[in-house]
Amino acid sequence: MNLNDIQKTAKTRPPKIVIYGPGGIGKSTFAASAPNPVGIQTEDGLYNIDSQAFPIAKSLGDVYEAINVLLNEQHDFKTVFIDSLDWLEPLIYAHVCAENNWDTLEKAGYNKGYTVAVEEWRQFLGGLDALRDERGMTVILISHDQVKRFESPLTDSYDRYELKLYQKTAALVQEWADVVCFAQYQTFTHTVTSGFNKKETKGVGNGVRMLYSEARPAFVAKNRLGLPAELPLSWAEFSKSLPVPF
Repeated sequence: MNLNDIQKTAKTRPPKIVIYGPGGIGKSTFAASAPNPVGIQTEDGLYNIDSQAFPIAKSLGDVYEAINVLLNEQHDFKTVFIDSLDWLEPLIYAHVCAENNWDTLEKAGYNKGYTVAVEEWRQFLGGLDALRDERGMTVILISHDQVKRFESPLTDSYDRYELKLYQKTAALVQEWADVVCFAQYQTFTHTVTSGFNKKETKGVGNGVRMLYSEARPAFVAKNRLGLPAELPLSWAEFSKSLPVPF
């Protein structure tokens, strides 16, 4: 190492995006609206969406083959999206079990199987990094959500929305991404008075679909791209907020 090895760290590269939320809210439509997209499917979520995609993967090998095709063959695709991570997870578990002659991950011993699976997730994310770095492709990962108890060291524990993945896998995916957005319907609360002057708080929705890009106690999020904390669930609106167009 010498002073000639010092480089500027700021680089303009296509974003690595994770979007998660309830089924049917429009996550796949969001991804399919990105520039020249192609999907790698692990579930049948694109049947009513006008897009291009590889056949539904039946194994992790199918997913890796699709990544290799995009990496090594000539094409004009600018975006690759995975639909969805939580349906990819059992394919990774099956692959790890087959590679190690385990009936289930639990047969490997306490947490060992899941630790090996997390390493396989690193391989998968490395393949997506290659598509971004070598082919200039934006990467979008789709996941469903789940509500889990968060044990905070600063406050009492509370429930929050998270990616529907094994905890260490979710942490790895969130660390890997440039932005993690929670998709949800816009919700308001109001208080009503019922019998015996009892007050109740009720949630009211207006049907507006939103993306939330900054973490709150109610949900996990991450924002390295300077996005607004809240924006409509729309690629057109999302792309307006990116530092540079992709």
